[in-house]
Amino acid sequence: MSAADAPRVLVTTPSFGQQSPRPWEALVAAGLEACLPEGTHPLSGPDLGAELVRTGASAVVVGLDAVDASVFSAAPALRVVAKHGVGVDNIDLDAARAAGVVVVNAPGSNSGAVADLALGAMLALARQLVPAHASMLAGRWDRFAGVELTGRTLGLVGFGRIGQAVARRASGFDMDVVAYDPFVPDEVSDAAGVRRASLEEVVTGSDFVSLHLPGTPGEPPLVDARLIEGMRPGAYFVNAARGGLVDEEALVAALRDGRLAGAALDAFAHEPLGADDPLVTAPNVLLTPHIGAYTDVANAAMGVTVAEDVARVLGGLPPRNPVA
Repeated sequence: MSAADAPRVLVTTPSFGQQSPRPWEALVAAGLEACLPEGTHPLSGPDLGAELVRTGASAVVVGLDAVDASVFSAAPALRVVAKHGVGVDNIDLDAARAAGVVVVNAPGSNSGAVADLALGAMLALARQLVPAHASMLAGRWDRFAGVELTGRTLGLVGFGRIGQAVARRASGFDMDVVAYDPFVPDEVSDAAGVRRASLEEVVTGSDFVSLHLPGTPGEPPLVDARLIEGMRPGAYFVNAARGGLVDEEALVAALRDGRLAGAALDAFAHEPLGADDPLVTAPNVLLTPHIGAYTDVANAAMGVTVAEDVARVLGGLPPRNPVA
C-alpha cells in the first residue's frame, strides 16, 4: 500500500501523544496516516463532520468533541470512533450503532492518574496548601490549620477502576472507605475491604466525598441540592469525573455559607469554565482544567490503546475495547 492509499485517522484531541511519541508511532506502525483538524478542540458535531469530510478519514480519535448523529450522516465513510479516554458520554452510541460505526475507548488506562489527582486534591484541601502557598507569595507567614485524613470517612460515588484505585490509595492513609455503585458486584468491594451503602448514606455520611462515575447527557445531577444540603458540616467534596454529576449552584451555596469546608473540581458542567462562573469566586475551592488523565504514563497508555484498536477495526479485526 502506498502512502497515498493509507487509511486516514483524524486526531482531534490535542492530548493524543502529547507526553509520549508512542501513540503516533503506533499509528505509523499500523500503516495509518494521521491528520489534524483545522478547528479548535472540542469540535461541535457539524464541525467534526466537516473535518471528516475534508480529510477523508475513516477513523477519528476524539476527546470531548460532540460525536452526534450529524457526524455519522455527514461522514458515511467513517468506520470507527475512538475515545481518547474512558467516558463516552459525548458520543451518541445509538447513532453510531445505527450507522454501523464501531466505538472504542481505553478503559483502565488513566485510572491511576485520576486516582492520584483525586487523593492529591483531598490532601490539598485538608491541609489548605493552595491558600498557604498564596500567603507565602504575598510575603506573609500565616498559620493554616488543617485536618488529617487518617480516621476520616471517604465516600466514593462510583466504584469502578478509578474508584477502586482511590480506595487503595486511601487505605494507606487509614481512611474508612464506603462506596456507592449499583453496577459493581458486592464481591469486588468485599475483596477491597470497602463497605457498600446507598447514595444518600455515602454523600451525607462521609467526611470526604469523591465522584467517580460517567456522566449521562441530559440527566439531572446525581448529587443534587438535597444531597449537598445534607452533607456533614465541614465535609470536603471532590469531582474528578464529570461536571454534570453535581449541582454546581448548590455546591457554591454550600461553600459560601460555610457548610462545606472545601471542594476540588477537575470537571465542570460547561467547559472550559468561564472566568465569571460562580465557582471561580467561591471560597475554599480548588479548580483544575480537566487534567485528571494528564500524566506521562496515562497519556502513553491511552494513545497506544486506541491507536491499536483503530488499526484492528480498519484491518478487519474485532477491537479489544469495544464500547457496548
